[in-house]
Amino acid sequence: MIDLKQGLSECGIEKEKIDLLAEKMESYINEIILFNSAYNLTNTSDHDELAVRHILDSLSTYPFIKSIAGGKQDFIIGDIGSGGGLPGIPLAAAFPEHEFVLVERMSRRCAFLENCAAMLGLKNVIVQNCEAEKVENQKMSLTVFRAFRPLDEQMTKTLLALTKKDGYLFAYKAKLENIKEEMGKIKEIVPSFEIQKLTVPFLSDAERNLVIIKNSECTFWS
Repeated sequence: MIDLKQGLSECGIEKEKIDLLAEKMESYINEIILFNSAYNLTNTSDHDELAVRHILDSLSTYPFIKSIAGGKQDFIIGDIGSGGGLPGIPLAAAFPEHEFVLVERMSRRCAFLENCAAMLGLKNVIVQNCEAEKVENQKMSLTVFRAFRPLDEQMTKTLLALTKKDGYLFAYKAKLENIKEEMGKIKEIVPSFEIQKLTVPFLSDAERNLVIIKNSECTFWS
């Protein structure tokens, strides 16, 4: 079994947060394993795969989120298409000072998310059972998106619409060459963006990157 505490440390989590966060994430992993077959939450029920490819992957953006959120008040982070709560649940546990909105269209998964939030004592989590298009416009200070679907024109417009004009969109992505091709197709909407390499502890066989889009630099609002 992997050392989750070591992984959290390598993600940049402060030492004083690690013990409690590791405890919460172990409980969360157990809930996913328990309900995965019924709710189809993730593509694996293996403990170590969940810990590395889902929990630590979700938390690999911790330094980047910390750098833009800092100690800001009323900083709302939206996890769109949250599914089983990734990356929203791990991030909410790591950033208890910020409000998280987990947007998920499937009601059964929303029930799972609400149960997890209650069980883990995440009072900063709100679960919104709807499609992304129905979320209040300009609600999120930071919108996060972790899925295997590409950022096509429609999805990009939807995600930017619910992000504040001076806010950010973080898209968890894999191969750099695929990102460049994907972003090239939406360059009229997103003329500039940044790519940061993500280092996921204990993950050596997969390339992970973060696409960072600042909403004020996009042509969506023009």
